[in-house]
Amino acid sequence: MGRRKKIVEQCERLMDQPEQIRNIAIAAHIDHGKTTLTDNLLAGAGMISEDLAGEQLAMDTEEDEQERGITIDAANVSMTHNYQDKDYLINLIDTPGHVDFGGDVTRAMRAVDGALVVVDAVEGTMPQTETVVRQALRENVKPALFINKVDRLINELQEGPEEMQERLQEVIRDVNELIRGMAEERYEEDNWKVSVQDGTVAFGSALYNWAISAPSMAETGIDFGDVIEMERNDKRAELHKQSPLSDVVLDMVAEHFPNPVDAQPDRIPTVWRGDDSTQLAEDMQMVNKDGEVVFMVTDISMDPHAGEIATGRVFSGTLREGQELYVSGTAGKNRLQSVGVFMGGEREEVDSVPAGNVASVTGLKDAIAGSTVSSVEMTPFESIEHISEPVITKSIEAQKMDDLPKLIKVLQQVSKEDPTIGVEINEDTGEHLISGQGELHLEVITQRIERNQGIPVRTGEPIVVYREAPTQESEEVQGISPNRHNRFYVTVEPLSDELIDTIKLGEASMDMPEQERREALQEAGMEKETSQNVEEIVGTNVFIDDTKGIQHLNETMELIIEGLEEALEDGPLAAEPVEGALIRLHDARLHEDAIHRGPAQVIPAMREAVHRALIDAEIRLLEPIQDVRIDVPSEHMGAASGEIQGRRGRVDDMYQEGDLMVVEGIAPVEEMIGFSSDIRSATEGRASWNTENAGFRVLVDNLQPEKITEIRERKGMKTELPESINYF
Repeated sequence: MGRRKKIVEQCERLMDQPEQIRNIAIAAHIDHGKTTLTDNLLAGAGMISEDLAGEQLAMDTEEDEQERGITIDAANVSMTHNYQDKDYLINLIDTPGHVDFGGDVTRAMRAVDGALVVVDAVEGTMPQTETVVRQALRENVKPALFINKVDRLINELQEGPEEMQERLQEVIRDVNELIRGMAEERYEEDNWKVSVQDGTVAFGSALYNWAISAPSMAETGIDFGDVIEMERNDKRAELHKQSPLSDVVLDMVAEHFPNPVDAQPDRIPTVWRGDDSTQLAEDMQMVNKDGEVVFMVTDISMDPHAGEIATGRVFSGTLREGQELYVSGTAGKNRLQSVGVFMGGEREEVDSVPAGNVASVTGLKDAIAGSTVSSVEMTPFESIEHISEPVITKSIEAQKMDDLPKLIKVLQQVSKEDPTIGVEINEDTGEHLISGQGELHLEVITQRIERNQGIPVRTGEPIVVYREAPTQESEEVQGISPNRHNRFYVTVEPLSDELIDTIKLGEASMDMPEQERREALQEAGMEKETSQNVEEIVGTNVFIDDTKGIQHLNETMELIIEGLEEALEDGPLAAEPVEGALIRLHDARLHEDAIHRGPAQVIPAMREAVHRALIDAEIRLLEPIQDVRIDVPSEHMGAASGEIQGRRGRVDDMYQEGDLMVVEGIAPVEEMIGFSSDIRSATEGRASWNTENAGFRVLVDNLQPEKITEIRERKGMKTELPESINYF
């Protein structure tokens, strides 16, 4: 306990020196060794025993994480490291690698300035590697690279120095291609590429606790030849002693990741769109600990003793117990009950946490993951855009009616903690729907409700989330209000994939200045005149006002948009959300008297116009799909590819990697339900696999009527389609 107290005191001493602070996240594809690496860094900082490092998985604090052997929640730890006779405070976040928990990675990137990307030397860059690099670069977070499991190249694959070098160079090339493709300017101008010579790449084995890099080789004299020799002669303990992983990696962190003073002037304009000429903007960019408090919440967790804990980045001011702070989007103020930092699973209270640090506080009862908390009212930070979206839904209900109020409360808490979980609560029927990134995501949530909250629940079969989208341009159609006095003339056309991606990634939104939005839309291919008439963006749909000089239109526009939102939330085919539609309002006839163009008239008229235009634009059902990768011994390759093809899937590639065959393909999410047990049976348990959400594609025409009828039936709608939908 004394050791931990000493570390906390060291952390407190360094919190006031932003030049000595490094805020970093460790991110990687699943099973590439992030949590084992973090264990070794903790051991190097004296926080856990060296004997247990790599086995303790100190950052996987939840029981289900230990059971499943995967990280589910992002975990925070503050530690100190001495480099070139200077002490550094390193606030580290260990993030999940499984695609279902990608929301935690996105939120963690808002809190840090550097991302240590971990890649398995044998597997190389994988789909989730690409995703985590993209998540980092979108937040202006600088990457560095640790290539893990190099021992496997030596001992399992028996590779010589030349083969190893070629393989490792290929990993570096792949990561640099990802960086260049996503942030070319930073790659060229700011030298954000990772390189052995610059010291932004390290190699090693998290399992055996050794690492090397160009600077460490110069310092210790241990090079690749020595590593190969010591690994083959079973001298790992000696290798660890001469070139310990924690020293090599934390030296790289201290030397190459930006401190808050260098990072915040660059990051604030990326994540905040407030007035940059104000004192508040200057306080955030200058990391002013005496300025107004600005705290961005990136994580909400529950502690049985302390209650709700909000963790995030302090961009300005100093957090202290007793402060009364505003939470964006809510009324009144919240009072801070305590201020602290995380030491892995344990939270240590401190007197204060100044700007430039990652803090965990209690008392912010109104905050959710993504909230802006401040001592003055301010423009909130940009919302955190998640790369993937919910694709699976399950109904969940309490087994005992007495538990219903408790379950409602818990589900509300779940949606606060994890914004990538959608929760729909029907308090009248007692039926609740939870939507998540995949089967595992929902399985973990329901298990935690039962285990941690003691509420026995029943869940329904997984329901796949579909979308509806137009496939061609419609004729101009009209929607008429119930009193026949108001008419709206509308067309619909599909948006290009590039425009949809621009909106999904938050690069064009109604929150940003109009000129900036226009430029982003034009860059993605929208015509100049169209971009000037954007009235609203709803999901991934854009509403254009092409009307000229219509009386009373301005005062009616709010109701028009409400009708539009209703129409897009529940598409005409199966009441699934509409995506990728450009809706143009060409003309309108409005009654002079405001009483005759109220909500009961305008909303249904607009909804009817949009639905009719969508039908004329040959709207189709889209189904979610996943990229699938299976690693399997060659004798089971046929069975593995058969599992993909038998699920309406497509095998795109098969190749050898080490002693295994890799099968890559694509398959619909709906068909992948139950895949885990089927692939185990088909390959006698010898396969390992992973899936990555790959967006939506049009469901084949011959399945459309059947699927639409099935969804309408489930939702209690009339099963016959509107007469105008007759093209299947």
